[in-house]
Amino acid sequence: MAADPIRTRALFRVFAGSREPLPWAKLGEFPTPVTPFPGGGGIPENLGFVKRDDLSSPVYGGNKVRTLEALFGAALARESRTIIATGAYGSNHAVATALHAPRVGLSARALLFPQPVSWAALENLRVTLALSDAVQALPHWSCLPFSMWHHARRRDLGGVTLMPPGGACPRGALGYVSAAFELAEQIEAGVLPAPARIVIGIGSTCTTAGLLVGLELAKQLGLGFRATEPALVAVRVTPWPVTSRWRILRLAERTARLLAAWAQDPALAVSAGQLGERLELDAGYLGRGYGRVTETGRAAMRRWTEAGLPQLDTTYSAKSAAAFLARCERAEGPTLFWSTKSSAPLPGVSAAQLSQAPRRALRWIVEAERNLPRELPAGYERLEP
Repeated sequence: MAADPIRTRALFRVFAGSREPLPWAKLGEFPTPVTPFPGGGGIPENLGFVKRDDLSSPVYGGNKVRTLEALFGAALARESRTIIATGAYGSNHAVATALHAPRVGLSARALLFPQPVSWAALENLRVTLALSDAVQALPHWSCLPFSMWHHARRRDLGGVTLMPPGGACPRGALGYVSAAFELAEQIEAGVLPAPARIVIGIGSTCTTAGLLVGLELAKQLGLGFRATEPALVAVRVTPWPVTSRWRILRLAERTARLLAAWAQDPALAVSAGQLGERLELDAGYLGRGYGRVTETGRAAMRRWTEAGLPQLDTTYSAKSAAAFLARCERAEGPTLFWSTKSSAPLPGVSAAQLSQAPRRALRWIVEAERNLPRELPAGYERLEP
């Protein structure tokens, strides 16, 4: 009999003896590979590595695939028919939900608020509007809490699961607890040396919180990190207080408690104090704020392309990649960059597919197309003002 594809996730391998079921949906292809970053240009050979979560799915990859496996599994277990993503117009979480939810029989919806203009945000928004069953375009982020409260109480959608921005909740963070165990297994297998630090962009905090828990438990279990306790360098792409230290560690601690309850092992409930010892927050690459382009990010994008790695985006991955390159140049030991932006091409969207989209979102798209300092790509259908 073939192995259950869900039970091949690293989380279930590490806790193979757990008696309690943990609902999970299969969306991604794991483990994702690790690529050495080419030496030269100020970076010593064999000191930089890239964890390729951009390849987590040919449908749409990136970090949200792991998060959605846990959240979709929970939604299906409670017999929800509708899953609702929340976030900014260019949310990777929302576009991942629109593309992956139909694969497991869920209806995808989204509650979105405006953000600064960028090509990544424009592409994501067009796909989210075209492929979601419904999108509510909010006038401002401050309107999100009430809209979430209202949608959570709707009875006409056949059972609703409402996800916080980025899926930042303990259940969603379990996807990256599993990812940390996966990395530890790759270190055991000799794929890469145990890194002294891991660099990742932090937006909603879900990925960072899950990694904090997984890295700490892998160390305690003697898996991969026997002699090394890697620092987790979280590079802010969203500002305080969204990425406050307290908020990250609080989510990580709640995630550890959920894991301990599932595995029936109180020792797994590591404290925020323990988890905080390996967390380093870096606000030096945020620039003027979320979604704002930085020159250091642009430079990182050029170096990434020259290295033969997939293109970065200005909102998320370029800023964290700039931090990674700076640390590699200081040659302070093996450094791993966690690639969280999907490299799978997004499906094309015609103007006709957007005809029923909310007017507020369409006005944002028209303004973005007018102001972005680059020609529209081949095959792109501009909206009429």
